[in-house]
Amino acid sequence: MWAAGIVVVLLLGAGAARLVTAGGNPKPAVAATVAVDRGAVTLEVATTGTLEPAQTRSLSFAVAGTVESVKVRAGTLVTPGQTLATIDDTDAAAAVDSARDTLTEAQDALTEAREAPTSSCGVVPAAWTSPSTQPSPSRSSAPAETPAPARTTAPARTSAPARTSAPARGAAPTTCAAKGGRADPVLSAQQRVNQAEVALANAEDRLDGTTITAPIAGRILSVSGKVGSQIGAGTAFLTLADVYDMQISADFPEADADRLAVKQKAAVTLADRAGKIFGATVVQVDPAGTNDGTMVRYGVLLSFDDAPDDLLVGQSAGVRVTTGSAADVLRVPSTAVHDVTGGSGTVLRDGARLEVGVGLRGDLYTEITSGLAEGAAVVRSW
Repeated sequence: MWAAGIVVVLLLGAGAARLVTAGGNPKPAVAATVAVDRGAVTLEVATTGTLEPAQTRSLSFAVAGTVESVKVRAGTLVTPGQTLATIDDTDAAAAVDSARDTLTEAQDALTEAREAPTSSCGVVPAAWTSPSTQPSPSRSSAPAETPAPARTTAPARTSAPARTSAPARGAAPTTCAAKGGRADPVLSAQQRVNQAEVALANAEDRLDGTTITAPIAGRILSVSGKVGSQIGAGTAFLTLADVYDMQISADFPEADADRLAVKQKAAVTLADRAGKIFGATVVQVDPAGTNDGTMVRYGVLLSFDDAPDDLLVGQSAGVRVTTGSAADVLRVPSTAVHDVTGGSGTVLRDGARLEVGVGLRGDLYTEITSGLAEGAAVVRSW
């Protein structure tokens, strides 16, 4: 019986030893392979951006005054020409009335100046009325003299030429200044009319400036005052944004920025529209970067291809810009290609390294230009 027990113990010990020995020398795992196939290769750069309106307007009153009404608040959607706010226009309206009266008086004075029987210099030239300048009658021929005894007969004198006639009444001298005349009353009156017209136009502009109207359709972002408050001329009172033409503003690190270009396509995702992807296009890449303290970043603006409704100003957006793409090319997963230099790289096939030609190296796949045929198996990752 003791012998049987000893045999059992020995058998159990041998089994345990075999288990320990087997665990210490595992068989090598077979590397996962993948076949070369045909498809698209794309390269993207990604970041997070912010939605902002394509244009924002700061609106103000043209004159200082007391706010009389505010017809909108932050968040209100407005249409072009809609009245947004007004200030007391009593003084501005009185200034317009005064300017109109001044213009009327100037126009009456111009009419009187035009109808007055004066020359263009404002006086009747003395040459038109002086007796000394009236035409003289022609002299009669003098009688022939009695011939002297030893002289020949003198010829008869010819008639004296008539003096030139004075200018006809009503003909104006060519230039008053050249003749030392006084200023033209018609010209002076016309100048007063011109000045009054300018003053009236300015007064009407100031009256119009007592009301703020919406120049574009959009959403009010801020209101800087309330009824009864004093506001200065030109001080921003309302901020209006064109929310119907929203853009995405994003920053990319310099490692990605050198691949960005205008007209590249992008995919945009929004937190409040889960599962939806919106197309966009790059419309601007800043030529100069900014340093945020850790790296240099470049600003990029993107425009929605078809913007969704009710976008919020300032909301965040995920942005992926396609910087390179190739369709219907031989490809393998990018994890299968190593030692990429220029247009070549290395893959692992049948346990040996193989140099292959490499084209576009995308985020998921890398284009193979030579060295492998479609269907060839390579190690997926090594």
